[in-house]
Amino acid sequence: MHQNENQRTAVVTGASSGIGRAVARRLQADGFHVLAVARRGDRLEALAAETGVSTLVVDVSDGASVDRLAERAAELFPQGVSALINVAGGALGVDWVERADFEKWTGMYASNVLGAGRVTKALLPQIRTAGGGDIVFLTSTAAQVAYEGGSGYNAAKAAEHMLAAALRLELAGEPIRVIEVAPGLVHTDEFSLTRLGGDQAAADAVYEGVEKPLTAQDVADVIAYSIELPAHVNLDLITMRPVAQAAAHKLMRRPLEVKRTP
Repeated sequence: MHQNENQRTAVVTGASSGIGRAVARRLQADGFHVLAVARRGDRLEALAAETGVSTLVVDVSDGASVDRLAERAAELFPQGVSALINVAGGALGVDWVERADFEKWTGMYASNVLGAGRVTKALLPQIRTAGGGDIVFLTSTAAQVAYEGGSGYNAAKAAEHMLAAALRLELAGEPIRVIEVAPGLVHTDEFSLTRLGGDQAAADAVYEGVEKPLTAQDVADVIAYSIELPAHVNLDLITMRPVAQAAAHKLMRRPLEVKRTP
């Protein structure tokens, strides 16, 4: 697919599933030419067949892989990149500090912080080529409030929040918006499953009894809204939660039905 000179363009990381996939689909539907990237090529192929997005297998934690991303984006988008949506990341484990697996912490920092920083650094020249644009960081309410078993993920997302905040200051005076979207409880197929080591029952329990948790599409809609606003409007930080989650520590669940035998 060749870029229309007036068509907006977007690079979406973490696009093989969940929020990243939903963002890629939404922006493509809105008329963007999307380059969707992730580690799983088969998932990207399915997304391309469904939506028409361009794809590339990329590991954001690997510098050479991100260099290839920058090269491919320049080929696809000679007029520059209008929007970068940093979604790749996620959580690994729920260990307390005294039982911490620091290899998992390293993995979370590599994807959520270094990955987002590496991709942003690589594509920033192409955003300038476009005459300005948007850089979105998907963080989490975990960046704002700590909780037991969340220390590694809390720390990684808090670091990504600071990355976004510092970048916004560094780019002041340029026509580039830096937007942070921090969701609370989002029900996707893989986030909790991956975090809990593939334990489906434990992953299901995270959402048990919660009336309408956020969906990946909900988050994608907010991201799309934030980058489709007039260029002088910047939504620095958007915290979004389901109504059932009044605060990080206040999640309402329906009472479980008790099945009685006659």
